[in-house]
Amino acid sequence: MAHEIDDAERAARAAHLKERIYLTFAALAVVITLSSHGHATAGQSATTLIVTVLGTLLAVFTADLVSHLVVHGRLFTRAELRHAVGSSFGALSTVVLPFLFLGVAALGVWSTEAALHASAIALLASLIVIGWVAVRRIPLTWFQRLIALGAEAALGLAVIGLQVLAHG
Repeated sequence: MAHEIDDAERAARAAHLKERIYLTFAALAVVITLSSHGHATAGQSATTLIVTVLGTLLAVFTADLVSHLVVHGRLFTRAELRHAVGSSFGALSTVVLPFLFLGVAALGVWSTEAALHASAIALLASLIVIGWVAVRRIPLTWFQRLIALGAEAALGLAVIGLQVLAHG
């Protein structure tokens, strides 16, 4: 029985991490795109980011719902619905810093460009932290963990590179 609880906890943890990764990559792509255009205000950038964030969260929630229907042949129970909503919308914590940075830019303390650059750095750092949280309890050597975290950081940099290439 304890093994089943561990598996359920792992599945819940994986769901939380997955949504955070999706949302962070989506936000990173938007921040880089906005940064490369160079003319967006802090308000326009925040609006674009919130629309993307909410759209991504709704898409992830819809994917969870459809996947659940296919696997279980039924809708969520109340507990499953709470878990799905918590997983999807709990990911909002990964985009707090970009909104704070854009708020500082809206107050005139920073330029919008500086806020977007700081947001990109924060989101990339967030991906690395999410990766560390994912691998910290897994029985891996330090070198295997370094490879896993390096691969995630490289993917984050690849997103930045692709966005710059597309919009540069």
